[in-house]
Amino acid sequence: MPKMKTKASCKKRFSFTASGKVKAGQAGKRHGMIKRSNKFIRNQRGTTILTDADAGIIKGFMPNR
Repeated sequence: MPKMKTKASCKKRFSFTASGKVKAGQAGKRHGMIKRSNKFIRNQRGTTILTDADAGIIKGFMPNR
């Protein structure tokens, strides 16, 4: 049986915390900043922890994490 490969796109975009949660960059900051409020831009800094439903999908793509 062949080994499962990790999705290269997921490897680049997501990482894991020590407790096994999935960490990702904030969405919505690539373009169109002129129409976004300063509060929105401020709150989108850094990274975020994905919800359990989304994390389950990502963990399926990364079997060898």
